[in-house]
Amino acid sequence: MTASLISFLVAIIILTLTPGFDTALVLRTSAANGWKKALVTAIGISTGCLVWGVAVGLGLGALLLASEIAYNVLKLAGAAYLLWLGVGLILKPRSEFNAQVRVGRQSAGYASFFTKGVMGNLLNPKVGVFYVSFLPQFIPAGASVALWSSGMALTHVIIGTLWSCVLIASTHYFAEKLRNPTVMKLMDRLTGCVFIGFAARLALSKR
Repeated sequence: MTASLISFLVAIIILTLTPGFDTALVLRTSAANGWKKALVTAIGISTGCLVWGVAVGLGLGALLLASEIAYNVLKLAGAAYLLWLGVGLILKPRSEFNAQVRVGRQSAGYASFFTKGVMGNLLNPKVGVFYVSFLPQFIPAGASVALWSSGMALTHVIIGTLWSCVLIASTHYFAEKLRNPTVMKLMDRLTGCVFIGFAARLALSKR
């Protein structure tokens, strides 16, 4: 259990630090609308992740209990998905960070920014697919899938929110660094290696 938790924390920290849509949204909101609305946006993003984590945990738990075949199909599909993502990131890393994400107007209320963060994740099925393929690797044998998935999603939310706070506090510095093509390629390729490693681990794992 300890090894699973440590592995998960290392992986999720690396993945959280890798810039993507959420990073761009928080940075852009902070620069254009101030730290308070950027923080609300980050909380919305975290809420979306938590909803996905709980939903995936509940559905995945029922699926795993129902069928050995379904478990193996899901395992191999998840491994293939992670492998595809990893190879793609290594072969075609991004060289440009697009922080020009559309955000609400300066006069928009906090609810608007919270909704933008939530919907950015809830309307992205890749978040759910990623949780399905990623989280089961760290669940100890015999443990509650729903409970562990929800707990790991909550851990991801806490780490992600803390990282968003760092981004907000250092908006101009990080925005400039993340636009560096060398940094972008390095982060993408590092994440690709992580994905491939977990794809192999998932494919070779037993129920």
